[in-house]
Amino acid sequence: MEFPEYWPTFLTATNLNWLPLMQADSHKKIIIDSLAFLVKNKRVKVYAFVIMNNHLHLIWQVLPGHTPDAVQRDFLKYTGQQMKFNLKENDTTFLEQFKVGAKDREYQFWERNSLSIELRTRSVFEQKFLYIHYNPVKAGLCALPEEYYYSSAKFYETGVDNFGFLTRWGG
Repeated sequence: MEFPEYWPTFLTATNLNWLPLMQADSHKKIIIDSLAFLVKNKRVKVYAFVIMNNHLHLIWQVLPGHTPDAVQRDFLKYTGQQMKFNLKENDTTFLEQFKVGAKDREYQFWERNSLSIELRTRSVFEQKFLYIHYNPVKAGLCALPEEYYYSSAKFYETGVDNFGFLTRWGG
């Protein structure tokens, strides 16, 4: 089966009920490690990202041999499972806030139907790129985008990739 080349995609994934699941650096690290794994295994290129306390934004491009739905599903499932394991060990009270009465799961960490938009034009790509990097500024977490650690903004400002998985967008 042959897979087409996919457009870069803007993804927003939100924690269940906007709970601050990723306030813990250990949970941000789960996201970072998962993105690094996907890049290393040639499933995606990551052009931009930001991890906030209750949601994340990415611009990534699924690579040939993989489908966007499968990569997104696996990413969200894996990161949710890892955060569940962490909470079971370290914060069972907070874990209870993610308990759901679903037939197929005991806990849910991500809202259903994450926003995923193909970036087919340069102008839309640039708009989402800036939106991602200015998200922590707008939230009052920093004065400049490159000051927020869990973001690709510093990479574009300084050329330093603290995470080891970013691909520079040539725009």
